[in-house]
Amino acid sequence: MSKETGCVSAAGGGFSLTFESNRMLTDAQGSSSNSSLAGYHVLLVGATGLIGVALLEQLLRNHHVTKVTVLSRRAIKVDELDALSDQKAKLRLIVADFDHMEEALMQLEADVVYCALGTTIKIAKTQEAFRRVDYEYPLRLAKFAERAGTKVYSVVTAMGADSSSRIFYSRVKGELQDAIAKLSIPNIHVFQPSLLLGERDDVRPGERFGAIASRGLKFVMVGPLRKYRPIKGEDVARAMGRSAEMALAIGAAASADTEHSAIRYYPSDQIADLAVHTTG
Repeated sequence: MSKETGCVSAAGGGFSLTFESNRMLTDAQGSSSNSSLAGYHVLLVGATGLIGVALLEQLLRNHHVTKVTVLSRRAIKVDELDALSDQKAKLRLIVADFDHMEEALMQLEADVVYCALGTTIKIAKTQEAFRRVDYEYPLRLAKFAERAGTKVYSVVTAMGADSSSRIFYSRVKGELQDAIAKLSIPNIHVFQPSLLLGERDDVRPGERFGAIASRGLKFVMVGPLRKYRPIKGEDVARAMGRSAEMALAIGAAASADTEHSAIRYYPSDQIADLAVHTTG
């Protein structure tokens, strides 16, 4: 399985196919907006965070999505979501302890599974607690998706994720990517955003400082440096929704070989490009 950026690939038993990023995006612009795209069910975990809230609202407004199941550790304020009442009617909320995730999701089926879980060492307080949220839960969710026959598993990691990194945060994110890449899910989409912009319930001074500092550097962050630009959480959500519909509408390379997965890595600059071609 290739770990190239900017391509989708599937490999196994001598099989290998690659689609260029621009070609895929051009094809999907017609396909995923086509009314012939079949209605599909989604599961979202991490719906109370910066990306998750935006993604939930976008999924509820998307007429192609016929059912949205959210697994959450706490109740969600549905009345505050930016969606119409009839759109909210397709939402099903499961409140459960993530340590019992498998029991909570028993017999559930979903065409697309989104994982927007993530925390910080400051919030988690210990490395063990951080690893549970940023590695164990996303991996268990991916294994559920594999067993359930999910077509697309979409997960947020981070820019600089690398299992060989000396930085604990980046190493855990990289280890998650490596573990998920071994699973047999037809389409795996890994989003690696840079500094996230947007209003959070929890205060993260480091992100606020970085956002302010980066504004003056935005115009020099071009070419290879563009991937370091901060990105809005809602744009990451748009890109996640868009990439899933691309896979559902045009099929991915792995659809020709069900024994192996097509995995795509989206660095921050490609996330921004994908979000531009998305409405909602």
